[in-house]
Amino acid sequence: MDDEIQLISDGDGLAVIGDPTAVERFLVSEGLPSKDLGLPRLSPVLRTGSGAAQAGSKIAADSGRWVKLTQESAQLVNKYGLRESSKTGLSTGVLKGNKGQIKGFVEFSKGNGSFLANPALLAGAAGIMAQLAMRQTMDEITDYLAAIDEKVDDVLRAQKDAVLADMIGVDLVIEEAMTIREQVGRVSEVTWSKVQATSVTIARTQAYVLRQLDALAGKMENQSKIGDLARTSKEAELKVQEWLAVLARCFQLQDAIAVLELDRVLETSPEELDRHRLGLRTARQNRLELISRSTERLMARMEAAAETANTKVLLHPTTSRAVVYSSDRVAFAVVDFHGLLGIARSRQSLEARRWVDAAAEVRDKVLETGAEGVDAARNLGNETLDRARSVTGKLSSGLAERALRRRGDAEEG
Repeated sequence: MDDEIQLISDGDGLAVIGDPTAVERFLVSEGLPSKDLGLPRLSPVLRTGSGAAQAGSKIAADSGRWVKLTQESAQLVNKYGLRESSKTGLSTGVLKGNKGQIKGFVEFSKGNGSFLANPALLAGAAGIMAQLAMRQTMDEITDYLAAIDEKVDDVLRAQKDAVLADMIGVDLVIEEAMTIREQVGRVSEVTWSKVQATSVTIARTQAYVLRQLDALAGKMENQSKIGDLARTSKEAELKVQEWLAVLARCFQLQDAIAVLELDRVLETSPEELDRHRLGLRTARQNRLELISRSTERLMARMEAAAETANTKVLLHPTTSRAVVYSSDRVAFAVVDFHGLLGIARSRQSLEARRWVDAAAEVRDKVLETGAEGVDAARNLGNETLDRARSVTGKLSSGLAERALRRRGDAEEG
């Protein structure tokens, strides 16, 4: 009998469904780490219909694994030429094998037991895939908060503002609901009633944080004196990482609510699951756009401040250096944050070239002022070049460590 595996991609992950042996053989051959898809959770979509029993037996016999779409796994989707549906946004196909070998032949039908031929099963699988992608991001945010040595609870408790204080309670409620979900395997009406109103508090906290970031950007824009610019840049350096930590926690909790929400819809209104999944996807993208605009504006203002400082480096070498240093620190924090959330337009950390070029110009100018001026400019350039290389190195190593940690977690799943 021919082996057959079904592939489903939603742009964030790839589901591989079929005979357990065939699925495992395919994943090993492609070198893909994966997590259990949890196919038995699709039983609510099979309550009615003439093919319910047959589809149920198919679920019981099949294995489902989920692969996060990385650069490598995304190439796999292109390799097999999966067909995208304009209605669901899913790319699907069936790989046929013979005598234990999975071939690169894709077909798009079929069979009474096929997930791709059963809209309810396909929608259910897509819903679970969305949950796994969000859980992956939630785990990455936890790693991010630990890596920057920022405890969001500490940040929140240090604030006197009621908007931030309310988030502590919401955090506890949602974590309790996620714990019960893991233990019970579903989201009951009682559990859902506890969390369904928490999204308002999280949205209010997110809006508050974005206003703080916008205020910092506006303050930077209004400074013209190098001394004032240095003080404001330092304030941004100290505050931005804290606000980004709270913003990351907001996003994490919003994803947690979405995971719980999809569970609830799967159980109570499975026929609406696909529309609900698409709605949540759009809402999530809108949040990312909002965050991107705010943080990009702050990045632009910090870059402008550094450029202003470079023009004044001859008269104010120490103060100018402080401005550029703070600007680079903010850039590093924002770029790392963008990478965490998958914001595609994130900029690279402010380049070492910018400050080094300015220092080189200073050296050229002060050659006329004597050896003391030359030594000062040389020291300035060397120190800032080392610092800029350090910032760039930290960014690269941080992203690499998180990628390795994700791969390790996936292989254990």
